[in-house]
Parts: sequence; C-alpha cells; structure tokens
Amino acid sequence: MSILKPLIKILQYFKKTGKRVMRFYYETSVRSTAKSVGGGLFVNGPSNVNHQTVLGNNVNFNGLRVYGGGEVLIGDNFHSGPECMLITRNHNYDHGIAIPYDDQYILKKIVIQDNVWLGSRVIVLGGITIGEGAIIQAGSVVVNDIPDCAIAGGHPAKVFNYRDKDHYYELKAQKKFH
Repeated sequence: MSILKPLIKILQYFKKTGKRVMRFYYETSVRSTAKSVGGGLFVNGPSNVNHQTVLGNNVNFNGLRVYGGGEVLIGDNFHSGPECMLITRNHNYDHGIAIPYDDQYILKKIVIQDNVWLGSRVIVLGGITIGEGAIIQAGSVVVNDIPDCAIAGGHPAKVFNYRDKDHYYELKAQKKFH
C-alpha cells in the first residue's frame, strides 16, 4: 500500500508532462506551417494548417485541421472544439475532363473573423466567411456565410439566434477575451 501513493504521483507527473510535450509539438507544427501567426497561439489537440493560413492573436485550437491549399484567414480570439475541419478545396466535377471528377482541384478561401467559436466537430467548406463574434454549434456543417454575432447550427448550418449584441460589444470594448 505504501508504494501506491508515490507510484500514482509519478504517473500523474508523466501524464502532465506528456500533455505538455504534445501541446508543444502541435503548436510548433502549426507555427512552422502557417503563413503567419499572431501572439498567444495555444494548440491543445491534434491540429494542422496549410501554408496559406494566417492566424490572428489569441488563437486557440483544441483540434482543428485545414485540408487543401486554399487561403485561410482566422481572426483574433478564435476558439475551436476538437476535431474541426476547414476544407479549402473541391474536385473539379463541373468542367473537368473525367467523371465523376478530374485531377484538378478548385481552391476556395475561408475567412473566420474575430471572436468566433467553433464547437466540436464543425466542418467549414471553402468560400465561406464566418462573421465576427459568431458561434457555430457542435457537429455543424457550414456551407453558407454566417453573419456577425450569429449563433448557427445544423447540417447545413442555419442561424437560429444571435448574441446579445450590446453585451458583446461592451465586453469587446473592455477587452475581456478568453
């Protein structure tokens, strides 16, 4: 019994150290790949970006992957849940030289403005802008632009509510960011 307590402490130490090592690995990978990264990047889960990704300040990934070579702009104070995907390319199916599609990719830009929160397992398709302060519900697929301060969800994601804009802009003016 006396050896159990020290053994538990050792295991807890390695668990914490392992998490720190993985966070360092994910963050280093994102920093080395992105076109530019603002201050305060925090990467707490498996994440990757492409060479056309521009990140603002205080960006928090809990597991976000960018697929394709299209441009991705993510503003300040962004937060993602785990297993989010931003898909910036599609196959050439309309004007290609083969069916169902050919080898050419069509790249589309994704813009995510300041203070956006994506829930777990959100998918954002290319050609989309998510407005400032928007919240996207977990499991949603964003196929259309989302306006500022909107709360959207579903497949396809639809706006079903809005933040209290007065309160939002008051907190923004006070620089109260998470």
